[in-house]
Amino acid sequence: MKTLIHIALSQYGTTEKVGNTHNPVIVNYFKEIGYQWVKDDEMAWCSAFANWVALKANKKASGKLNARSWLGVGKKKIKPSVGDIVVFWRESKNSWKGHVGFFIGYSEDGKHIYCLGGNQNNQVNIKAYPTYRLLGFRELMPSL
Repeated sequence: MKTLIHIALSQYGTTEKVGNTHNPVIVNYFKEIGYQWVKDDEMAWCSAFANWVALKANKKASGKLNARSWLGVGKKKIKPSVGDIVVFWRESKNSWKGHVGFFIGYSEDGKHIYCLGGNQNNQVNIKAYPTYRLLGFRELMPSL
């Protein structure tokens, strides 16, 4: 069975299309997790991507499109492992907005967390996020 990180990496480079056309791969993430009504790649899709990866890896998922929904999934972790869920706040710590992806590691100085995720500059890639924006790490459990 492929791990979460292998499944996520298999999508590396998947990018939104500019204009009126939409990447069918991204639209399919929504479709396969039960959001058939989404027909474009303009909607925020980091959580859709994380849900799709979890589905393919037979792990429990949030089932929701908001990033912070992942804070209630799986087991809370203090010291994450590669492939654990990482959730960040966006705009302000108290807003409902966030970002979710898969933990890769810390920068050498500890000031950034590398995250493999969807909708990072409109594509699946690895990006560094400031550590101060961290909301939490979660280890996903097997789906029954």
